[in-house]
Amino acid sequence: MVRRKPGAAAVAGLRFAFGTLSVLPVRVTRWDRPTAGRAMLCSPLVGIVLGVLAAALGGGLDRLRGGSLLAAVACVGALAALTRGLHLDGLADVADGLGSNKPPATALKIMKASDIGPFGVLVLVLALLTQVAALARAFDAGGWLGAFGVVLAATTGRLALLRGCLHGTPSARPEGLGATVAGTVSPSLALPTVLVTLSGLGATAWAVGGFGGAGLRLAVGALLALACGLASATLLLAHCVRRFGGITGDVLGAMVETGTTAALIVWALFAAA
Repeated sequence: MVRRKPGAAAVAGLRFAFGTLSVLPVRVTRWDRPTAGRAMLCSPLVGIVLGVLAAALGGGLDRLRGGSLLAAVACVGALAALTRGLHLDGLADVADGLGSNKPPATALKIMKASDIGPFGVLVLVLALLTQVAALARAFDAGGWLGAFGVVLAATTGRLALLRGCLHGTPSARPEGLGATVAGTVSPSLALPTVLVTLSGLGATAWAVGGFGGAGLRLAVGALLALACGLASATLLLAHCVRRFGGITGDVLGAMVETGTTAALIVWALFAAA
């Protein structure tokens, strides 16, 4: 019997997370449900890494006086490029499935089709415009506020994946990414992950504000933004489970974009206050 090295399972989960949730050149070495569960627990880390990369681009343009709008577009575009538009595609597909008002089996076929319908286009455009507008407002308030907003939103969106994959969450299909990850995350492991992420983002927001009264306000804003993002994604999840009978990869992608957008809106309000 071959004995695995200590930590090999954790590394495989990390590879799964970065290999499926980003375009970063990471090879997935194991593809099974236990590894998928560990990968979902690593998804906030993926959000942090992608958020930092996107924030570096947008923040650089802002420092070069490219303007807040250009910085915001660069950040949103970078996040889309770093994921091959995977989550945006999921958002559009779910919008088409929900908007079709067809029975679950037919709606799932619509979601699986390669083209995007009118509902998908409308929701996709509105989501991207909202993200750009919110980020531009944050960059108007300060370069660091805009840059942190990108990291906060990207992390919130990926943190929503934990909720979407908790034990008891069914899969709408017997195959696909949704079937692989559905119900793989234990609440006892998800809770510490959420608390650590909350603490880290809250402390960072406080530091961005200078550890004074402004810092405390921003820390509260970051925590509320994260909470609102997770709540919005959870509401979408509940509706999709009722409508489709479970989750799919598209539903998870839509949860990411919903959480990201909601977090950006709340953060922009606090950053501009």
